[in-house]
Amino acid sequence: MTDNSEFDSHLYRTALAQLDRVAARLTLDRDIHERLRYPRRALVVSIPIRMDDGSTNIFIGYRVHHNTVLGPTKGGLRYDLGVNLGEVTALAMLMSWKCALMGLPYGGAKGGVRCDPRALSTRELENLTRRYTAEIILLIGPDLDIPAPDLGTDEQTMAWMMDTYSMTQGKSVPGVVTGKPLIVGGSAGRREATGRGIVYVLYQATRRLGHELRSRKVIVQGFGNVGAVAARLLWREGCTIVGVSDIKGGIWNPDGLDVRQLEAHVTEAGGVGGYPGADPISNVDLITQPCDILIPAAIGSQIREDNADRVKASIVAEGANGPTTPEADALLRERGVTVIPDILANAGGVVVSYFEWVQGLQYYFWRESEITSRLQEVMTRAFNRVWTLANKEGTDLRTAALMEGIRRVAEGYRVRGLYP
Repeated sequence: MTDNSEFDSHLYRTALAQLDRVAARLTLDRDIHERLRYPRRALVVSIPIRMDDGSTNIFIGYRVHHNTVLGPTKGGLRYDLGVNLGEVTALAMLMSWKCALMGLPYGGAKGGVRCDPRALSTRELENLTRRYTAEIILLIGPDLDIPAPDLGTDEQTMAWMMDTYSMTQGKSVPGVVTGKPLIVGGSAGRREATGRGIVYVLYQATRRLGHELRSRKVIVQGFGNVGAVAARLLWREGCTIVGVSDIKGGIWNPDGLDVRQLEAHVTEAGGVGGYPGADPISNVDLITQPCDILIPAAIGSQIREDNADRVKASIVAEGANGPTTPEADALLRERGVTVIPDILANAGGVVVSYFEWVQGLQYYFWRESEITSRLQEVMTRAFNRVWTLANKEGTDLRTAALMEGIRRVAEGYRVRGLYP
């Protein structure tokens, strides 16, 4: 086994531990297992940016391709102060399993720039995005690697990336990124896709557990693009949203929140804090309040060994990547909590990104009703495969989802062989 210390991080160690555990369960070929533990390529770039005050700052950026065995790579781009090579490599690996699990013709990738996007002006963010795109341009393309928005990035970021790439090609290339604005080749339903996918798998999970989704009490940690959409759709389904939070803190009302009024308040106030008719609560305390369904849709490692025994939800649907540590995962499993893992629960985004990519290549765009119908079909089919495998193997949903995703990637390696 080769040394992999250059990728070392908590998240990478967790991803490797998951891979190694599942590889043993699958009795994976040793050589293929070893290939899966490393990214195919990793690029580290320095990004000099002229700031608004005339000074020049250097930011560090990354783009990692975990594997290309099933097709071009796919994965988000994040702007965050915690970005490092190990984190990006781990997230690229998880994207490999996610894409394979959903049956998409992609390998996993991830990118990031170590910065605080909230501290940068719009002009500085544009300059950062365009120079980062120029630095990684040898790795991206509609048939090479297709970035998408992630933590700290959005539709505008993708529009800047697409324009920068297109200028170097002398023509418009909408297929180089997904998650773009509609006016430049984005897809209807992409913005809501991750949150909508969470609702689809929750519908299947509650049905399998003998409940109705309607009337379930729900807590959403992270009232951003993913969490807010999930909360709104669940509220419309008849669920009671009893608590939500954002980066500044949360609010709690056991009798329920009016999500429509809450969204209007967030638009005006810039956050959930101060919403009338609800009590303030910290992010730490919110996830341990009474509810039926908990959706951690903020950042990683929010459910940990020190609070997992106080989580009162019977279902945890992971809207964020890696919100549950391995130690907490074991505790929840022992307590009989159903955890719908991130590579399944939040896969709606990459599924509709695939739809957007296909539409961009064809220059033919679908109606939103077609998008949501196809998304529901893909999410439902994936959930049912994972549920069936979990029951067959006598294991939890996370292990079953990883088994399915890793098995598919490994089979691709086996069939294609090793060059030269």
